[in-house]
Amino acid sequence: MTKTKTPVRYRLHVKTGDTVQVISGKDKAKVGEVLRVLPQKSQVVVKGVNIKTKHIKPQQEGESGQVQTYEFPIHSSNVMLYSTKQNVASRVGYTYDDKGRKVRQLKKTGEIID
Repeated sequence: MTKTKTPVRYRLHVKTGDTVQVISGKDKAKVGEVLRVLPQKSQVVVKGVNIKTKHIKPQQEGESGQVQTYEFPIHSSNVMLYSTKQNVASRVGYTYDDKGRKVRQLKKTGEIID
């Protein structure tokens, strides 16, 4: 008998909809929006980054094949939050707003994300 482990969910510094900049890899310096977050693998899918092509065979007779492009996940440590107002990437810190809620804040600019 094998015991099934509960999947590990990593706590990430980015959320869906954040604007991020890639800081390493073949797409270094690209800026895009986070489309999906995969906390079990600590990965994110960024719009326009890590594009892969998939060739699809025709399924029926007379149908032609296709070439589709997809954004594949990259590790969350390879992205950094990006300020579109000041065009700079920054680490994230946490602070409390005037209502007492915990919010994310860019360390370089002081801009509040949430």
